[in-house]
Amino acid sequence: MKSILKMHVSSNLIASILLFLAAIVAAVVANSPWAPYYLKFLDQELYLRVGEFNLFSHGGHPLKMLDFINDCLMTIFFLSVGLEIKRELLVGELSSFRKASLPIIAACGGMLFPVLIFSLIVPSGSPEMRGCAIPMATDIAFSLGVLSLLGRRVPLSLKIFLTAFAVADDIGGILVIAFCYSDHVALNYLLIAVFLYAFLYYMGRRGATAKILYLSVGVIIWYLFLQSGIHSTISGVILAFMFPARPHLEAGRYIEQIRSIIRTFPVSDKEEIVLNNDQIKMLKKVEQASDFVISPLQSMENNLHGMVNFLILPLFAFANAGVVFSSGGSVVGDVSIAVATGLLLGKFIGIFSFTWLTIKCRIAPMPHGMNWKNIAGVSLLGGIGFTVSLFIANLSYAAQHPDMLNQAKFGVLCGTIIAGILGYTVLHIVLPAPPDQTPQKEA
Repeated sequence: MKSILKMHVSSNLIASILLFLAAIVAAVVANSPWAPYYLKFLDQELYLRVGEFNLFSHGGHPLKMLDFINDCLMTIFFLSVGLEIKRELLVGELSSFRKASLPIIAACGGMLFPVLIFSLIVPSGSPEMRGCAIPMATDIAFSLGVLSLLGRRVPLSLKIFLTAFAVADDIGGILVIAFCYSDHVALNYLLIAVFLYAFLYYMGRRGATAKILYLSVGVIIWYLFLQSGIHSTISGVILAFMFPARPHLEAGRYIEQIRSIIRTFPVSDKEEIVLNNDQIKMLKKVEQASDFVISPLQSMENNLHGMVNFLILPLFAFANAGVVFSSGGSVVGDVSIAVATGLLLGKFIGIFSFTWLTIKCRIAPMPHGMNWKNIAGVSLLGGIGFTVSLFIANLSYAAQHPDMLNQAKFGVLCGTIIAGILGYTVLHIVLPAPPDQTPQKEA
């Protein structure tokens, strides 16, 4: 468990650095002489036609590059998030009440207080209030990336706590997107999508494990959601729960098969560069058995990890983090202040206070290796809300209020950067040095 989490955190560090660089490049380009080319790139229309049918279309109009990134590629991101949520619910830190209670309650506080603070800053009933959910989110990759900078000083329980409440936070963000940013629902498209989900569920129960089946039907469902009025990214989350979590082949039977193949594998007395047909046939059996022993859920999550972290999210950051400082409106306003304050104060107060209440009321115990000082530091890291915050900002303001969207982007960037710096600083001060670096007392 420890080695897997270490690899996961190291990967997230690289991904978060790449994400941060993409955001910086976007801001620089958006305020440079290349800005017209940047906007032209995002405004480019896309087509994937079969006859007169264009898969990349909404309401009869072709998707633009920005729409394709936010509505299509981000569906793959939310599919990855959904797979992670399902795994955590089945066998991870959300799989039992005792494990899940502390991070889920902490996540609830981390979602409630940012919305409350946003509502106190922004005038009630104003168009700005549409973005009250922007500071709710915690970016898993970014926050774990900052935490990994502290290396072995970070107790395993603290990493698990941050990961678990960020996953629970994602569930809240997904529900907000589904219920608050969907309108004019076309039931005919939705009913067909429900039928296809039922078909995938039935096939999973019958033992179907071919990922291509789920992905092919998933593309059709994505198109139906795109036309239905329910945001298309939700289709990815639901699709994730259709992937079977049980492997086609049990690990014990797999080991027996491998041993049998090894015993009967035809080995020549002399070294041969080219394998014969019998050897290739037996190695193909090993390959097939290896595929069957990994569940479609785990296999799909692993396959998407690199694409999401190193392609989709940097491209999303490049397309959505371009804050324009030279536009007619100011980047500092009610929205930017409310978003930044919600991420900094709201997330910290909500996560820390709800964690304190949960432990003091004996709903859940204090995890081994954690204390109030390092909980304060990780609560600050909860204010790193880059990806989903920018996504919700785009849903809130892009259609009618570009000035507010620009302010929201600035607030997300400021809140994320300051929360990351403060969280790292607090944890750097309060966490003990690793054992091999602890100063030795003189004899």
